[in-house]
Amino acid sequence: MPSDIRVKICGLRRAADVDAAVAAGAAYVGFVFFPRSPRHVTPAEAAGLAARVPPGIAKVGLTVDMADAALDALLAAVPLDMLQLHGRESPARVAEVKARHGLPVMMAVGIAAEGDLAELDAQARVADQILVDAKPPPGADRPGGNAVAFDWRLIAGRRWPVPWMLAGGLTPGNVAEAVRLTGARQVDVSSGVEGAPGEKDAGLIRAFIAAARG
Repeated sequence: MPSDIRVKICGLRRAADVDAAVAAGAAYVGFVFFPRSPRHVTPAEAAGLAARVPPGIAKVGLTVDMADAALDALLAAVPLDMLQLHGRESPARVAEVKARHGLPVMMAVGIAAEGDLAELDAQARVADQILVDAKPPPGADRPGGNAVAFDWRLIAGRRWPVPWMLAGGLTPGNVAEAVRLTGARQVDVSSGVEGAPGEKDAGLIRAFIAAARG
């Protein structure tokens, strides 16, 4: 298995968890700005966490259908390297956010069936990266971080014109198989490395990154 798999540890809320992700070799660290998530942080909290991240590790801000004024305020407070849009943003909105803020944008698309793949193709034409996630289960109150996987065979062998990242229900126990089946070069984990909602486990982070890289 390739040793150059890039891992994103998302939903970081505590300084120790940021330090653990950095020490384990994460390529990206993610901060969630969505009040309904147990991983939500305020811009002020995220600014302090971001200051712990050394150069070369991308600081990603996850937002959900955030309006321009709120995005402006967020980016004024937190030195992010990339925005991750995780709501119902259209390709036109993705292009608008990119143009307004001058940051790379990763667009998340939830997958449950073959019919969902067209949205991936559409977003890949405008986003800088795409995050291939599992569709939230019925009744879920947030678009991601639900510890749900999708049938990875749906995207086996598929490629897009921009880098892409696999997410959705990944754990230290299944990430190697997910990489093998999909050919993913980048993977994203949040709940799969937690001891409790919003509280990362340093041992699970290390195990996840080691398993992803084989």
